[in-house]
Amino acid sequence: MVDSTSSKPVVAVLVPCYNEEAAIAKVVADFKAALPDATVYVYDNNSKDRTVEVARAAGAVVRSEPLQGKGNVVRRMFADIEADVYVMVDGDDTYHAASAPALVDRLVVEQLDMVNGARVTEIEAAYRPGHRFGNVLLTSLVTMVFGKRTNDMLSGYRVFSRRFVKSFPALAGGFETETELTVHALELRMPIAEVETPYKDRPPGSVSKLSTYKDGFRILWMITKLVKEERPMLFFGGAALLLALLSVILGIPIFVTFVETGLVPRLPTAVLATSLMTLAFLALTCGLILDTVTRGRREMKRLRYLEIPAPNFPPLRQG
Repeated sequence: MVDSTSSKPVVAVLVPCYNEEAAIAKVVADFKAALPDATVYVYDNNSKDRTVEVARAAGAVVRSEPLQGKGNVVRRMFADIEADVYVMVDGDDTYHAASAPALVDRLVVEQLDMVNGARVTEIEAAYRPGHRFGNVLLTSLVTMVFGKRTNDMLSGYRVFSRRFVKSFPALAGGFETETELTVHALELRMPIAEVETPYKDRPPGSVSKLSTYKDGFRILWMITKLVKEERPMLFFGGAALLLALLSVILGIPIFVTFVETGLVPRLPTAVLATSLMTLAFLALTCGLILDTVTRGRREMKRLRYLEIPAPNFPPLRQG
């Protein structure tokens, strides 16, 4: 267990890494300079280059996760590392290490559970228009359902409290883990904040692992699954409404003909309309049942979250 009697928080810097030989040494050095009392952990995810050797030489504690994907690395890091405050950052040297003390202080002083480092840059190569548009679109979808408390849901630079980390289920496997992190905070109504931080392009030799379309669709699929699991009444209720409307549209002409003639000339269409209405009621029933189950799950997660005390330390920077 972490020593809660210490006057300073135990800070861990967590760096998920895959083929970042060109950038990782500077990331480790910059965060060791910004947070001199913190331990920098680099979790290698089957790199084919010299990421491990370079990170170790730079002074990081290097560990590995064989299951490919950022979400798998995050799950392993959160399970393994014991600390009071966790700073998670990508290993590509695009995030501003000097902002870390301010992010940590914001978390500690205000007793927050997550501080998101929202990316700010004018460098087009650093934040390509396609990625920027996708981030806005996906963030908007999440905030429409779960509440608007962040503007950069897909940022890879965040600071967490211990109780956030140890109550986070970490089910995602890839880049969709950022979406899962955000929804976890929103669903439990955790105290969170967002701070704008400078963002820059990668150094020469470092290549982005993010596929705009492939990972974009994976994130969209994750949002759909989270809506189904965390808002089942909305998900199944919407499906029920759609099925009921289709049933009514197909059934009205048949009903009018039956009233006028006493005949049902299009029996297959009548059967289809009846089947769709039956499915609509089944979907509505599923939504009602799963909504009760989800409430119980949410209460259990909330109780687990409350078992761990909030961060309560003096700020890193005095005055």
